[in-house]
Amino acid sequence: MKLPRRKFLHLAAGAAALPAVSRIARAQSYPTRYVRLIVPFPPGGATDPIARVLANRLSEVWGQQVVIENKGGAGGNLGAQAAVQSASDGYTIFISAAFLAINPYLYRSLGYDPISDLSPITP
Repeated sequence: MKLPRRKFLHLAAGAAALPAVSRIARAQSYPTRYVRLIVPFPPGGATDPIARVLANRLSEVWGQQVVIENKGGAGGNLGAQAAVQSASDGYTIFISAAFLAINPYLYRSLGYDPISDLSPITP
């Protein structure tokens, strides 16, 4: 395949300019405001100390406040419902447990679908 000189010069100029252009595109900083950490059990439960240590460390790393909201009741369903109803902008984190797999079989109507309404951050 023979490449015309003009086309070759266009490609060479584009390749030379690529490193300069890629420096312009920068990622947005996250988070720019506080982050909610929803714990679906009351304060003092087994999940609460883990959430407090996690929130403290995330606050140090991110440089933004991580606020813990304990929403206990209905076997964790109230906290899960609060997480589902919050804006999906990445500023609400929900700590789940085995109840997400168990409660669909215990309750007739949850008001949310654990598989389609929630997205995992870590496996």
